[in-house]
Amino acid sequence: MNKQIITTPGGERLVVIPEAEFDAMREAIEDAQDAAAVVEYRRKLAAGEEEQIPSAIVDRILAGENKVRVWRDHRGISARELAVKAALSTAYLSQIETGARAGTIDVMKRIAEALGVTLDELA
Repeated sequence: MNKQIITTPGGERLVVIPEAEFDAMREAIEDAQDAAAVVEYRRKLAAGEEEQIPSAIVDRILAGENKVRVWRDHRGISARELAVKAALSTAYLSQIETGARAGTIDVMKRIAEALGVTLDELA
């Protein structure tokens, strides 16, 4: 490594290196961070703390389908089952799924918990 050390008037030592070497070091650090993130994701996946979402689910959400309905379908539960788990009437859940009504934060939290997703995934 081609480096030069400069001492500031305050006594701080600075290392100056060629830009190409700096860029290579930065890339190596980013690669190491990416590798660590993959290892952590795999650990969480194996521990059941993370899940893989099928592309069909993502496509439906990106196409504008109601997120509650998409997640309910993905979880394989009926509207009635979700309504019971979230302590809602089936009619109210239906109105949320069709967009006729927006659920309150409390209601959406209960739905998210019943579906095993975060509130952000329903927003």
